[in-house]
Amino acid sequence: MIPDIAELDDHEVVSQDEWLRARKALLDREVALTHDLDRLRTARRALPWVRVTKDYVFDGAEGKRHLGDLFAGRNQLAIQHFMLSPDSDHLCAGCSFIADHVDAARQHFEQAGLSYAAVSRAPVARIQAVKRRMGWQFAWVSSGDTDFSYDFGVSFHPGDLADGGAEYNYGKAQIQKASDMFGVSIFVRREGSDEIFHAYSTYGRGPELLMGALNWLIWPLWAAMSAAKRIAGCACMTNMGRQRKDAAVTEAVTGDAQRLGWALR
Repeated sequence: MIPDIAELDDHEVVSQDEWLRARKALLDREVALTHDLDRLRTARRALPWVRVTKDYVFDGAEGKRHLGDLFAGRNQLAIQHFMLSPDSDHLCAGCSFIADHVDAARQHFEQAGLSYAAVSRAPVARIQAVKRRMGWQFAWVSSGDTDFSYDFGVSFHPGDLADGGAEYNYGKAQIQKASDMFGVSIFVRREGSDEIFHAYSTYGRGPELLMGALNWLIWPLWAAMSAAKRIAGCACMTNMGRQRKDAAVTEAVTGDAQRLGWALR
């Protein structure tokens, strides 16, 4: 689906000199933001860790897998909390958009000592069917009814959703309908040790930074995006991107937000 670009007809047009002045002013803001991001990344790496004391066990296509197994011999592990519920046919468009980037990037992850795995509560058969349909090769396991997805803030019991909703994204949003949400968690294991530490988790709009294609899409088309289409979290361009790969799994981002009853930071 090609986005509506009618608004481009009314966009301001100036001389080259005026454009250059405006561009340099914007560049100053971009440079400042880049430096702010550098400082933020340093602070993120400096966050204290929490020791993982539970022995989380998952179901995989090849049998039971412990959390430590997902490290695959490396010392860092990125878990994508993929929103795929056992009681729903819904396939999260934003989670899929992130996942589309993973297989090509894994060679770089692994050379840097980082393993990747997706985790959902859906049963293995459902996960495998989605992997075949989407052509994905990365590791993807089921947490089922174990504590894992609940402990890391992406799954909610019915009682959690009552009385105003369940807390999501460190209290930035209250979930009223969805039993599962999305996010990314980072785990670390020291060399020569079996101890696992939880280092970082991000939810809501945090995983946007992992959507490489999104950065290309918002540069040329930002002026054409209506306020509704700019709603992010799944991704502001998710609907367009997912339809090109698998139209059957696509939902408009605004529809996702309204149906699930969640807000973003």
